[in-house]
Amino acid sequence: MNYDAILVVSFGGPESKEEVIPFLENVLRGRNIPRERMLTVAEHYYHFEGRSPINQQTRELIAALEVELERNGPRLPIYWGNRNWRPLLPETLRKMEQDGIRRALCFVTSAYSSYSGCRQYREDIARARSEVGPGAPEVEKLRPFFNHPAYIEATVERVRDALQAVPADTQGNVQIVYTAHSIPLPMANTSDYVRQLEEVRRLISGALGHKNDALVYQSRSGAPGQPWLEPDILDYLRQVKAGNLASAVVLAPIGFISDHMEVLYDLDVEARQLCDSLALPMTRAKTVGVHPKFVGMIRELILERMNPGLERRALGLLGPRGDVCAEDCCPAPGRPHAT
Repeated sequence: MNYDAILVVSFGGPESKEEVIPFLENVLRGRNIPRERMLTVAEHYYHFEGRSPINQQTRELIAALEVELERNGPRLPIYWGNRNWRPLLPETLRKMEQDGIRRALCFVTSAYSSYSGCRQYREDIARARSEVGPGAPEVEKLRPFFNHPAYIEATVERVRDALQAVPADTQGNVQIVYTAHSIPLPMANTSDYVRQLEEVRRLISGALGHKNDALVYQSRSGAPGQPWLEPDILDYLRQVKAGNLASAVVLAPIGFISDHMEVLYDLDVEARQLCDSLALPMTRAKTVGVHPKFVGMIRELILERMNPGLERRALGLLGPRGDVCAEDCCPAPGRPHAT
């Protein structure tokens, strides 16, 4: 199948203090999130001078992918559009239309299936195409890649590096605490999000030969009375200390592909401060970022879509996800959450 370009789609983030509130208002528009919560999240960005790292990390990923495609093919131009901040999807699709792009493959910086991690991106792309008009290029999203061998291998290497960095006197009883973004229970119950995370946890710990592990959640942002996936990372770390479950912890943010704001603030600031107060040694594993195996995986996903006869690699019991989601896949439970 023929395609003219690659479109990388990410969440987007502010790059100055002045952009923080407009960005968050854009993210939360039409959603039942208290303004107090928005202002609390704004403080997380102000802690880093208002600059989210996600845009720069997307630039670095695109640069690495450009090198990969130039070296190994297919030689396709790469465009970049975000859901929530500049460069926004409609302006990117307009530029693609002006450049004569008619059909593009889309890589979304989200590994798992859920409304907010997959279907909402498809909806945003469809909305942007409608805004651009009949000349907008067709955009086909690549499949979720949570169990792709190259993604797992890159993540295993990141977690192994973190395990080796644990202080020598605590290495005999280390727990790997895998973290992912919490989502509302109704959203979790209508997707394979938790099953996929549990599969990744099993695959990574199995590859490392490590049995002491746990899966927890972070960064919940909904109304206090709304049920979200638990346990929360901070609550769980207190349990580790109180129950003497480990002498040290490695936090492995498998729900994220780059070290963006939730990783930097919720883990490197809040979780580290708590671990310090508990005298619980903590090391945080890097996300895959621009790991060569991860970048190579993106190329492989592109090739398998262009050549339907190629093997669609996947580890574990869940198999590779399809290219096109079922009509009732990952429905929105009321209104989806916002980061």
